[in-house]
Amino acid sequence: MADSRLALHAQGKVYIDEVFDAVAAVGQAKAKYGQENVVDATIGSLCDEDEKLVLLPTVEKVFRGLGNNDINAYSNSRGLPEYHSAAITQTFGDNKPEAYIEAVATPGGSGAVHNLIWNYANIGDAVLTHDWYWQPYSVLCSDSLHRLETFSFFDEQLQFNIKSFEKKVYELLAKQETLVVILNTPNHNPTGYTLTDAEWDQVLLTINQCAKGNKTITLLVDIAYIDYLAEPNKGRKFMKKFSSLSKNVFTAFSFSMSKGFTLYGQRMGALIGVSQDKNAIEEFVNATNITCRSRWSNLSRAAMTTMIGIYKDQTLLDQVGRERYQYVEIMRQRAKVFVQEAKDANLKILPYCGGFFITVPATDPVATSNRLRQSNIYVVPVANGMRIAVCAVPTKKMYGFAGKVAEALANS
Repeated sequence: MADSRLALHAQGKVYIDEVFDAVAAVGQAKAKYGQENVVDATIGSLCDEDEKLVLLPTVEKVFRGLGNNDINAYSNSRGLPEYHSAAITQTFGDNKPEAYIEAVATPGGSGAVHNLIWNYANIGDAVLTHDWYWQPYSVLCSDSLHRLETFSFFDEQLQFNIKSFEKKVYELLAKQETLVVILNTPNHNPTGYTLTDAEWDQVLLTINQCAKGNKTITLLVDIAYIDYLAEPNKGRKFMKKFSSLSKNVFTAFSFSMSKGFTLYGQRMGALIGVSQDKNAIEEFVNATNITCRSRWSNLSRAAMTTMIGIYKDQTLLDQVGRERYQYVEIMRQRAKVFVQEAKDANLKILPYCGGFFITVPATDPVATSNRLRQSNIYVVPVANGMRIAVCAVPTKKMYGFAGKVAEALANS
């Protein structure tokens, strides 16, 4: 591109965001036909039964009660120490691994993913994730001069495909010295799948076997939707397994306040490092802190202080948990309707365990999504399927939804 003013590595960038394109389209439909006549399964944010964006009442109360200093003052590049402690406790619950653990604050879960990739994947190397994945993973890789490669998430029985995972890990480590692996679980985006304890055993066995000699593996567990498990503490038991990993394995967790505390626009998260090696944790803090300073400098003190305030008062923390659980139950009911009607309509869906999304495989997702729009039904096309946001569709609009999707697929 001889006429470009961009640096060579920045030339040719084009990004099409399917989610926000769909959100824009559904907004136009609501304005034209009325919200009551439109099914909006696009937005990945929790909405109540009146289709209003949820802000948990106790979180809102604490947030709105902040003083000027907690809203306006700078924090520091790494974030407030009390926030680190709260984020670590929220991440692990009663299942904290026996290891060295530290945190750095990040702008949401996406900031945590970026920070991890930048500091643990060599320039030009592949980063590995499942073939059903949150689309920004690809952009987060490419914009930091890496590439995203995938393994098959599900086998023919629609269970975690450990053979594909093993094959891809071995294949990539034959070409590069280090490998970053991203696994999104529990309540995977976009399918709603959660790895079982037995599947985690297989994953960690593979990683331990491969991370030997001069080969290292960094495993990032993206837990954005973990707080919407039916049994949040029980669902964290797999984290104890990270107490016995090789020193050649570094583990990190991507925590997000957007989901569990419904503070989407405040962009607050954390990258939490776990290792048996104290030096590895010190290295983690030093490297990721520099990335924080150079990429975004500072973060939302208001969001951090809100979480700190909630964690200082057990009554507030318990109340937030109860308020959140009400929506866990609402989403379970919404999903129950869709899953049952999908079964009745012989509509294939990927395994759903919980969380914000259900995915329907499709040969031509864009064409099928466009056909659904003719019935004022809006979903997000993803690679090889369509993402349906049960977090946003009220229960009454879930009835008949799966049948409409099956009809659109048959006619696409």
